Amino acid sequence: MTLIEISVEYRAQAAVIQQRLRELQAQLPELDPDQRSTMEGRIRMLTVMWREARDLAVLCERYYDRGYRRNGKYTL
Repeated sequence: MTLIEISVEYRAQAAVIQQRLRELQAQLPELDPDQRSTMEGRIRMLTVMWREARDLAVLCERYYDRGYRRNGKYTL
């Protein structure tokens, strides 16, 4: 599997996570305070996962581009 193929998978996963985030955020107004705090925790975790999937997709897409300045978070 090439990095371009991997980036497509990361983008697809980011889209799935983003859709789930939208669904959960739409449910927030209907919840009581205890459920709301639990849901906000899930939303925070999914937001981190979405951001990382998106960033890794970009990193994999552009890894071999000469002028691309890599994200310091994912370099060794």
